[in-house]
Amino acid sequence: MTYFTNSPPTRLQQLLDNDQQQFLCGGLKGIEKESLRLGKNGLIAQTPHPIILGSALTHPSITTDYSEALIELITPAFSDITKTLDYLSNIHQFVYANLDDEILLSASMPCGIDGDLSIPIATYGNSNIGRMKHVYRHGLWHRYGRTMQAIAGIHFNYSVPEQLWPTLHALEGSTQSIDEFRAAAYFGLIRNFQKIGWLILYLFGASPAICKNFFKSRPELMAQFEEFDAGTLYHPYATSLRMSDIGYKSKNQANLEIDYNSLTGYVDSLTQAISTPYPEYEKLGVIVNDEYQQLNANILQIENEFYSTMRPKQIINSGEKPTIALKKRGVRYVEMRSLDLDLFNPIGIDVDKARFIEALLLSCLLNNSPENTDFDQQINNANQLAVANQGRKPHLKLHKAEQTIPLTEWAMEILESMQTVCEILDQADINKPYSAALAKQKTVVNNPNLTPSAILLAHMTKNQQPYSCFALNTSREHAQSIINQTLDSAVHQDFTEMASKSIAKQQEIEQKPQVPFEQFLQDYFSQT
Repeated sequence: MTYFTNSPPTRLQQLLDNDQQQFLCGGLKGIEKESLRLGKNGLIAQTPHPIILGSALTHPSITTDYSEALIELITPAFSDITKTLDYLSNIHQFVYANLDDEILLSASMPCGIDGDLSIPIATYGNSNIGRMKHVYRHGLWHRYGRTMQAIAGIHFNYSVPEQLWPTLHALEGSTQSIDEFRAAAYFGLIRNFQKIGWLILYLFGASPAICKNFFKSRPELMAQFEEFDAGTLYHPYATSLRMSDIGYKSKNQANLEIDYNSLTGYVDSLTQAISTPYPEYEKLGVIVNDEYQQLNANILQIENEFYSTMRPKQIINSGEKPTIALKKRGVRYVEMRSLDLDLFNPIGIDVDKARFIEALLLSCLLNNSPENTDFDQQINNANQLAVANQGRKPHLKLHKAEQTIPLTEWAMEILESMQTVCEILDQADINKPYSAALAKQKTVVNNPNLTPSAILLAHMTKNQQPYSCFALNTSREHAQSIINQTLDSAVHQDFTEMASKSIAKQQEIEQKPQVPFEQFLQDYFSQT
């Protein structure tokens, strides 16, 4: 069984045979980018989320993730990826205009932390929804530690062009409703990505090294690594330690069997994890000395606690559970979560990388996607961990179906299969930007020294700098380059008004009568 071949897959061939391939163009792309705020001293900021930026609870583009110091910048979704990245650049400029002497760390793995308690948990005001968000993060602390939650990354949101669905539905003669067909196709995309998502780690992973301080709360994990210098641990061939089992891969969730073979199976299996008690978390208690320690003592407090490389998503209404939104309105887009921050780019991602990802996700949609078994999931996880920890190791082999295959051979097979899609996405552009982005990654596959992880280690070696110093110095350079740019006055005014409106919206929420928090949680979790 092969998942990607050099011949066009059936779904793509149908589009080509019927001259309908233009419907592959124009999918919506949005970016969510996390960054740790650091003070002038290079340590994690202890200051609150700057109120001048707006309310973290209600602002559509500037919020916080786990920590008060872990800012999250969110773009709208645009069909033209250059508009998405322009918007992301504008947010950076507005944020830096209001950060005083603080900077944003340009690397995924945190620096400037001194144990769990140095990482302030995000707060969202005194409304029930704001309190729920804070208690959830409090629960993550007790379950996984705060340090892991300070890791930053980029989420790439992608929505298949809407006009493609009725076209594919008709070409395939589907008897499903269009909503059922769309959901099934999105889950096929996800299953294919789970099989080949290790490629993102190899090509774009930029976290091969970690500050020793990262392990202050979990010193027993340090023995797994080699010492780069007195302050840095690493794996010589690592690509993305962020996506390894010391990062977002949680051993607490290793036995979860989330079903990606259908929307119903996914919602049901995730719902079961949210409603099944877990003895270790029951020992923590939910309310201790009149203070909430976690939202509940179940395997997952809420859906977002499940760490996955890709999520099916639907826009949720205020106070609505994500699984209920999916159940009622189907899949709206997918969120690819395995992308490290590009330490060498001021905004963490460039247009070539974004174009490559779009083409890869479309290829995942167009290829046949057999249903996953539990064994398939184990193989997918093993391949991801292998690439995260030693992806640049010469002659590294991965498991593909029932055989092993050299990483470089499989990677090139995947890239070759993307050629036709890239040519379609290029449309009439004489610069052929998608094909150029693909060609760049073919070069990287043939030369692992061109991967971001290798370049990062090479810079650290050349400059004789520990990871923390190199990351901090590079972040300061990026900060200065952003500060030196001039944000259009109209755009600045738009962000200023968004901040004011978000503060007013939070105040409006907080002024409404609030039911007791216990009742609020009961109502939230009883949604059907």
